[in-house]
Amino acid sequence: MKMLLTVDFPLEPFNSLVRNGKAGEIIGRILESIKPETAYFTEQDGKRGGIFVIDVKTPSEVPFFAEPFFLNFQATCKFRILMSPEDLQKAGLEELGKKWA
Repeated sequence: MKMLLTVDFPLEPFNSLVRNGKAGEIIGRILESIKPETAYFTEQDGKRGGIFVIDVKTPSEVPFFAEPFFLNFQATCKFRILMSPEDLQKAGLEELGKKWA
């Protein structure tokens, strides 16, 4: 299942890792491991952030995606299910609308 993983990096330890030249190497290792379909880095609520589209096959894989960020950056991770337009068409919205009208 496609999921949107958003990561909020606290200022520390990220600032220290930038200063000692390790932040980029660690991020590279994480991306190599989790192999996101898409990866973007941005500002989120005034802090560094990352947005990744990942494929999660079972709920037990969530730690595989989150732990590298938790352990290396003390980051916060949020997971959201993604639907393509095709997925939304299969959702049966018309039937649900009639049932719950």
